[in-house]
Amino acid sequence: MTESELKKHLDAAEKSPKQVAAAVSGLTETVLRYKPAPDKWCILEVLGHLADVEIVYAHRLRQMLADKQPVIAAMDQNEWARNLDYMETPAPEFIALYGLNRHANLRLLQRLKPADLEKSAFHPETKKDFTVAELVERMGTHGASHLAQIERLKKEAKG
Repeated sequence: MTESELKKHLDAAEKSPKQVAAAVSGLTETVLRYKPAPDKWCILEVLGHLADVEIVYAHRLRQMLADKQPVIAAMDQNEWARNLDYMETPAPEFIALYGLNRHANLRLLQRLKPADLEKSAFHPETKKDFTVAELVERMGTHGASHLAQIERLKKEAKG
């Protein structure tokens, strides 16, 4: 990953919590809880996912940077949404957690040395190593894909 690519991903990652917060500001509970299908997420569940996956990123990043031969724990995002009561948590709490945890992760990432980007952990779901560079790229794109999902759900919910 080049320095300019790293900067691009970190900039996108930094903007994401504010963009998501703006996108959901003032939404009614009806819109926040609208599900396009029983097995699809509503906006509130997307917010819970963003908040929780940032914790997962934090742990994985620290494993890769600090541990010898780390193995990433698998994560079933649908089970997390179902079993961690996403529907019982207020949207502003999820937004605050997403922003705060993303901020902490970015502070760590901004101190990386170029060699740190090649550090990795074994990912049992993909059966290959997952690098810090790949995690940074994922952090740069993950929020944007869910922001697009939120915008679609808002349109659908409002009919």
